[in-house]
Amino acid sequence: MPEFQTSPGMRDILPPESARWRRFVDVFAQVVEGAGYGQVISPLLEDLGVFQRIGDATDVVTKEMYDFVDKGGRHIALRPELTASVCRAFVQHRPATPWKVWYTGSQFRYEKPQRGRYRQFDQVGIEVLGADDPNLDVEIIALGWEFYRALGLQKVRLLLNSLGEPADRAAYVDALKAYFEANLDALSDESKITLQKNPLRVLDSKRPQDAALVAGAPKIAQFYSEGAAAHFAAVQAGLTSLGIPFTVDTKLVRGLDYYRHTTFEYQGLTLDSAQNALGGGGRYDGLVESLGGPATAGIGFALGLDRTLLACDDEGVFAPPATDVSVFVVDTTGGAEALAITTALRAVGVSADRAYENRSMKSQMKAADRSGAAYAVIIGSNEVEAGVAVVRPLRAERTVNPDGTDGDGTQSTVPRSDLIDHLKKAIS
Repeated sequence: MPEFQTSPGMRDILPPESARWRRFVDVFAQVVEGAGYGQVISPLLEDLGVFQRIGDATDVVTKEMYDFVDKGGRHIALRPELTASVCRAFVQHRPATPWKVWYTGSQFRYEKPQRGRYRQFDQVGIEVLGADDPNLDVEIIALGWEFYRALGLQKVRLLLNSLGEPADRAAYVDALKAYFEANLDALSDESKITLQKNPLRVLDSKRPQDAALVAGAPKIAQFYSEGAAAHFAAVQAGLTSLGIPFTVDTKLVRGLDYYRHTTFEYQGLTLDSAQNALGGGGRYDGLVESLGGPATAGIGFALGLDRTLLACDDEGVFAPPATDVSVFVVDTTGGAEALAITTALRAVGVSADRAYENRSMKSQMKAADRSGAAYAVIIGSNEVEAGVAVVRPLRAERTVNPDGTDGDGTQSTVPRSDLIDHLKKAIS
C-alpha cells in the first residue's frame, strides 16, 4: 500500500480516460459555441459570501463547502458550483447583455462519495444573463439535448417544471409547509428536518415512508400568476415545436434555492433511479441582484461529466478515443536516429513514438507492438551506413513502395531521404 493516496472522494484520471474527458469538453464547446456562447474561466476560490447567496437552507452551503480562512484573513471557499461564480463575474465586469457564456471545470463538495459522484467533480455548463424570454429557456434546454445526442446518447429523459414568480413560489412554500405539518406523523424523521429548512426539498424525498404524502402534496401550478403560466406554456410549446420530448414533473424543484420560473433536469434511463440525474438547471432571476448587481434575468444549466460518461458506457457510445501512435521507431544505434525521425514525423503531423535506454531489438519491437502503431521504422548500423530505413507494417498486410505503389505485404527498405514522405503516403 503506497504511503500517499488520493483523499476520499478524489481520484486520478489516467489515459486513455483522460482523453475522453478532453473530447467530452471539445464536443460540448462545439455545440454551444455554434450558438454564440463564449467560454468564461472562473477561479477555483471565491469569497465565501458568493456561495452563501445560494441559500442558507441548501446543503451545499450548510454542510458541503470546503471553506477556510486564508493567510490574509479572508474567508474563502473552493467553488461548490459555477453559476454563482459566473454571476459574480458579471457583477464585477458588467459585460453587454445578453451575456452568453459556457464553462467547464472542477467543483468541490464535501459529501458522501458514491457511483458517479465525487467530492471533486467536473461539469460543463452554460449561462445567459440579461434576457427574460421563454424562447431563451427553450434554446438552453435544446442545447443540452443536442449535446447528449452529439455524444450518441439516446436513453435520456427530460423533466420540466416551473416554480413561477417569487410570489408564486412563496405562496407555494407556505402551502407545502402547512400540508406537511398537518401530516407530520407520516413524515420520515429526515424529511421533518428538511421541512424546517425548506419545505420544497421535502418533495425530493425518495424514502418509501414519504412517497404517499409527497404524491398528495399541493401542486405548484395551483399558485401560478398569469405571467408565470404564460411563460411556462411558451416554453412547453417551444420544445414541442422542436420535437424535444419532455415530461412535466411538478416535484422537480432542483437542489439550489435561487431557481425561479423554468426548472429542468436530464435523466439517464440506464442509471439507477436514485442517482440518474445527468444534469439540469433553470432560471435564477434575482441571483445577480443578491450579489450586488442590478436586477438581471438569468438562466443556465450544468451537466455532470462523470454521470454522463457512465450513461455513455451503459449505452456503448462515446468510447475513449484511441491513443495509438502511427509510427514507432526502433533504433539499435543508440537513439539519435530515433530522435531525428520521430521529430521529423511529428513536424509533419504524423504521431510517432520510440523506445529509450538503448534497449534490445526484441524489447523495442515489443514496445512497438504495445504502442498500437501501424508501422515500425527499424534503424540499425547497416541501415545507417546504407542511408536507408526498414518500414515494417504492424497492423495490416498492405505496404507502400517508395514510388507510391502497393508493396508485397512485407517490410520495405526505403531511402532515408524519402522516409517521411513514404510514411505519410502509407498512413494516408
